[in-house]
Amino acid sequence: MSDTPNTRFGSTGPDLLGPQTTGGGARPAILSLAIKEKAALYAAYMPYLKNGGIFVPTNRPYKLGDEVYLILTLMDDPTKYPVAGRVVWISPSGGTARTPGIGVHFPGDETGVAARRRIEEILGAAVRSGRQTHTI
Repeated sequence: MSDTPNTRFGSTGPDLLGPQTTGGGARPAILSLAIKEKAALYAAYMPYLKNGGIFVPTNRPYKLGDEVYLILTLMDDPTKYPVAGRVVWISPSGGTARTPGIGVHFPGDETGVAARRRIEEILGAAVRSGRQTHTI
């Protein structure tokens, strides 16, 4: 299976740096996620986290607590939302019916607040829907 997610997500970039070790420790992985459809955004959004979060399809291995730097593009919005978050959910590849990937918890800073606010503007009342998502 490749690292290319289901096409309803639009596109995701590769983990450009991956968790690499340098003299100062591990650098956060850099991920890019473009979500083109409202249904895909609903399935990926994690509103139950304190600051909100998003599911990012990937086959790369991560550990809970890993730092990741996410560049998020939503729908037709030209704005790119840069978010430095942490891995809080892992759906491993192979052997499950779920899409492999990670859940990234948004930080409580202005970048996380901006991403969460924009996602909830797009989703509106659907945020409270009981439909299945990639994580719950």
